[in-house]
Amino acid sequence: MPTSSKSPRPVLDYVDTLFAFPPNRDTMGGTAYLILDQIDSQPANILVDCPAWDAEHLSFLQAHGGVQWLVITHRGGLGKVKEIQTALQCQVVIQEQEAYLLPEVEVVSFHHDLTLGDRLQVFWTPGHSPGSACVYDPRQGGILLTGRHLLPDRQGKPVPLRTAKTFHWPRQLRSVQAIRDRFSSETLTYLCPGANTGFLRGQRAIADAYRQVTTIDLEQAQTAPILL
Repeated sequence: MPTSSKSPRPVLDYVDTLFAFPPNRDTMGGTAYLILDQIDSQPANILVDCPAWDAEHLSFLQAHGGVQWLVITHRGGLGKVKEIQTALQCQVVIQEQEAYLLPEVEVVSFHHDLTLGDRLQVFWTPGHSPGSACVYDPRQGGILLTGRHLLPDRQGKPVPLRTAKTFHWPRQLRSVQAIRDRFSSETLTYLCPGANTGFLRGQRAIADAYRQVTTIDLEQAQTAPILL
């Protein structure tokens, strides 16, 4: 197993329960995250999407209590799922419409919502892909890991991006509205996107998240051009 030249870094400077991995070429530059949690003083950690799979990342995960769940937020975040599950003996969580993509992996599938541990939630946000999902951690005022459902634009603002690979654009816009309806300024403080993190210019999360999501012009977005 190769060794990585970069280690995961804390997303928030004052919090040691959320780490971002370097972009992974196996997932087209996707960013994976590790959420540290406990149940009855036992690790209940969640790996969100697949980091580059190498000796350094395996050692990092083992040193932090391993991984109990690997959540896949969209079909492009698969990476080396089978190898990760084998090494860490974790459960793989994926929305039911994309479970067929992992025929050789034992998975836990869900429809609309799934709670992991005592507080962490996974919920369906279709549009980018049929089984696109977000992961929510209520700590620190609320942190939403958005996969590729919402990504930073060149100004670092969270937006849905319409690409040639977008599964269903109107449904994706409805999923943005669903996030507005689900949260408030008191329950959603940070967004952690699953790609385009270079546009955050050194930051590893988008702050003032709920306000920024509510300023997305969904009506104008309906006619957004397809990005190549």
